[in-house]
Amino acid sequence: MAENGRAHQTVIKKYANRRLYHTGTSTYVTLEDLATMVQNGEDFIVYDARSGDDITRSVLTQIIFEQENKAGEDNLLPVAFLRQLIRFYGDSMRTMVPSFLEFSMANFAKDQDGLREKMAQSFGPSVFQQALQEQVRANMTFFGDAMKMFTGGFGPPAPPTGSGIAPVSPPTAVPATAGGSDLDELKKQMAEMQARLESLARK
Repeated sequence: MAENGRAHQTVIKKYANRRLYHTGTSTYVTLEDLATMVQNGEDFIVYDARSGDDITRSVLTQIIFEQENKAGEDNLLPVAFLRQLIRFYGDSMRTMVPSFLEFSMANFAKDQDGLREKMAQSFGPSVFQQALQEQVRANMTFFGDAMKMFTGGFGPPAPPTGSGIAPVSPPTAVPATAGGSDLDELKKQMAEMQARLESLARK
């Protein structure tokens, strides 16, 4: 299945001089061009032309870096979120973060078209923008509270109003003893929680 999916992806090759080559159109492209492709829903994969390594993740990160460096309303990532994200690197709970972010973004993307249409019909663009920002803040609060729940800081967080997301019950507390069975139990609970989040994201 994975190989099948990759067969339909546009292949981009990155050369040592940092130039990006679009194999589909036989032309060189820029990070801005790749950003436009993503916004248009075109899937691609980026390979290092010399080593053949898949460097898609680093190139997408570069695109985000470039977008965030632009002044004005193009900025999407709040400073507080960036700080919190950095704190998760090396943290024992970091394996939960990718699934939770995918889950949150999938639900937000699913709801945004309907929200945009309703707000555009009822109010002006500025009101829609404000409502969208409030939804983003609510999602980020939900994310932060959920991460605290996983690390034992709080009880289960309430999902944002109108999100349609059912509250997720926290994993059963694991005894503080350092035995291997406790660690195995914690890993099992984390795997179950991750499976539940991924299941919700597919709905």
